[in-house]
Amino acid sequence: MMIEILIAVTLVGALVTFVAPNRIAGKLAFAISLVPAALSLWLFAAFDGSGNALLDGELAFESRVPWIELGDYTISWFVGLDGISLPLVVLTTILCTLAIVSSWTPIDERESQFYGLILFIEANLIGVFTALDFFLWFVFWEAVLIPMYLLIGIWGGPRRKYAAIKFFVYTNVASLVMFGAFIALVFGLGDVTSFALPEITTAMLEGGPDGLFGLSGTAFASAVFVAMFLGFAVKVPVVPFHTWLPDAHVEAPTPASVLLAGVLLKMGTYALLRFNFTMFPEQVEAYAIPIAAIAVISVIYGAMLALAQTDLKRIVAYSSVSSMGYVILGLVAYTQFGVGGATFQMVSHGLISGLMFMAVGVIYNATHTRMVTDMSGLADRMPIAVGVLVAGAFGYMGLPLMSGFAAEYFIFFGAFGSDLLEYSPLFTGLAMFGIVIVAGYLLFAMQRTVFGPYRLETDYDVGRAPVHDVASMVVLLGLIIVLGVAPDLIFDMITDAVDPILQGGDL
Repeated sequence: MMIEILIAVTLVGALVTFVAPNRIAGKLAFAISLVPAALSLWLFAAFDGSGNALLDGELAFESRVPWIELGDYTISWFVGLDGISLPLVVLTTILCTLAIVSSWTPIDERESQFYGLILFIEANLIGVFTALDFFLWFVFWEAVLIPMYLLIGIWGGPRRKYAAIKFFVYTNVASLVMFGAFIALVFGLGDVTSFALPEITTAMLEGGPDGLFGLSGTAFASAVFVAMFLGFAVKVPVVPFHTWLPDAHVEAPTPASVLLAGVLLKMGTYALLRFNFTMFPEQVEAYAIPIAAIAVISVIYGAMLALAQTDLKRIVAYSSVSSMGYVILGLVAYTQFGVGGATFQMVSHGLISGLMFMAVGVIYNATHTRMVTDMSGLADRMPIAVGVLVAGAFGYMGLPLMSGFAAEYFIFFGAFGSDLLEYSPLFTGLAMFGIVIVAGYLLFAMQRTVFGPYRLETDYDVGRAPVHDVASMVVLLGLIIVLGVAPDLIFDMITDAVDPILQGGDL
């Protein structure tokens, strides 16, 4: 029942915050968010080392109750945790709490609605990472889109309506493609009587679909694999489906950008791991080279786009495209370190990107500009905030003893030695070159904005950042360092859940 309590507390908290007076909504939402954060940490501490939720039947905090009879199929309330989903649940609750704190400065209108939507997003994100029935999972998956659309469309920048509509159209169309492909797969399996993901995974690995629409079983499975991959690729996003992301980030308020980069993008990579890379081992092998090519192109192209930007938010936004490319490369390597490192990178990038967007938000709150060419020498005026920003940037660049270094090392080590991926040393070497470009655009941005003589094109007095803004960034920086120094805090539980995937696929 712990997962149900976690979701219920967050949903009820969202409703309470919606009707609360604006003057107390921010503090109330923060207080409420501490409850799911504490519960998720308790789940983390009490986790018993269960294996993979879809393959070996060992689930932590499992709950399953029949819900709807749909013809010959049963839809259930089916939730549980394993070593892949639990770190992402903890990431979600922590980032949502800190995003609420980072909202206290920039959000000054319709506060109760804003904070209520943040908590509503949190509840549905927890559902995405814990649901093990496809229909239940899809309800949570789609429910995340609505509050993010509203956060961008109501509290965003000058082009907020365009960005919100573009975000919704891209991600919703991709969801429809994925949904149709998966439902077709269930009908093609024949012997399956529910939408429970473990049952569907077992059926896929033991025999696969019989075929549908005149296609053989193998051809049908390949078509479903490609359709689902494309649907999830938009959410990640990978090149060439990335164009909605910079617009959404630039127009979104800072807390929404924190959640969008920190957690919502991980929905795509998490789904790829849960569905494509767990249920379709033969197709992973068949399409390994084109998937690896997409990963490397995303790494290099995303980094090059970031290098060409002068808007700090766009720089961080495009860097997310590059970072998600590393996740795809780790997944397609299909090794313990590759897939484990990809999952570790989801958590690491969530922390680092959240920190970077918070830092950009703090700078914008003080200067009312995000353009690199409009400012310099901010370190003299806001030294602590700038110091945390610089530390976070080094984490992005893979500085040792920070989580970014550990994640990239795991991925590169796993990808370089992959037996499944042909030309794996070449793909790994090309992806590693992305680190050089990352260092280039981050060092360029920092050198122009935070160092040198003080200069500001806008007519605002810049002083030290508010304590609550800096505190949120310091907490994230502390977590980045902790995971960099002691990656086994989560890496061991991740690999315990990853190993059955590799063994179940017999690759």
